[in-house]
Amino acid sequence: MIIEKLFSQFAASPAGCEKSFLTLHTWYHYLPTNDFNKGCDVIKFTLFPVGGVKSDVPLVLAAVIDDLLQIAGLVALGFVIVGAIKYIGSQGSPDATASAQGTVINALIGLAIAITGVVFVNFIGNTLGK
Repeated sequence: MIIEKLFSQFAASPAGCEKSFLTLHTWYHYLPTNDFNKGCDVIKFTLFPVGGVKSDVPLVLAAVIDDLLQIAGLVALGFVIVGAIKYIGSQGSPDATASAQGTVINALIGLAIAITGVVFVNFIGNTLGK
């Protein structure tokens, strides 16, 4: 009973009050808010399932995975730029040109996977959470 009270709920701001940095969400982004919390009050995060209340851990994991996929997309975009610079600097050398093309193609594949993953995680998080 005491452990349940200590570890079952943490406090966070509701989703409408969160701030983002480079479109990265907070860990409580997909957690539902209570109807009576119209302002930036505290919402409850349930760690362990108690009674009929289910755990909010999958929603927190979805927010973290969403952020990691967005970071992966930014890194892939950086590799597209690096590959383009390598391509420009190859000066017609077949080996350097092939290496640069490989970098750009692999980065675009990674970017497509990251974008697809972000869309999928957003859909799952919004369906389960809010």
